Amino acid sequence: MKLSTFKKHLSNLNSVNFVLPNGTFVPKHFHITEAGLITKNFIDCGGTVRTEKVVNFQLWVAEDVNHKLEAKKLEGIIALSEKLFNDEDLEIEVEYQSDTIGKYGLDFNDQNFLLTAKQTNCLAKDNCGIPPTKIKLQLATIETSKSSCTPGGGCC
Repeated sequence: MKLSTFKKHLSNLNSVNFVLPNGTFVPKHFHITEAGLITKNFIDCGGTVRTEKVVNFQLWVAEDVNHKLEAKKLEGIIALSEKLFNDEDLEIEVEYQSDTIGKYGLDFNDQNFLLTAKQTNCLAKDNCGIPPTKIKLQLATIETSKSSCTPGGGCC
């Protein structure tokens, strides 16, 4: 989800809730301890230099169970951090602590923000020897013609 979309959804909410991919809610007393820009400069396995930028929110849960981040407060946090983004409408990545720090994408279901699983991927499959995905065909659905090989046809 891009920052502009997040802000649009946020403007229509009173309370802010995040739901983990397994369906459980991040405890309602979470804090956003960081809102920033993460820039990753790297070389993929094919030798191409790449840059990725994301807006990052770090969610953290403390023992202060009476804490509740209201939508207007989060809008203020975002407004303070936007000078870091140079007016770029970037994707949002959310960090949340579980067994280790998890990085999530973001979606919305008309009421709650959904933390979505992120996957690694090879960006240079053509340079890595990874074969392209083959199209699976059902042999029974392939039409034969006179130019096709048939049993006893002598073409094979």
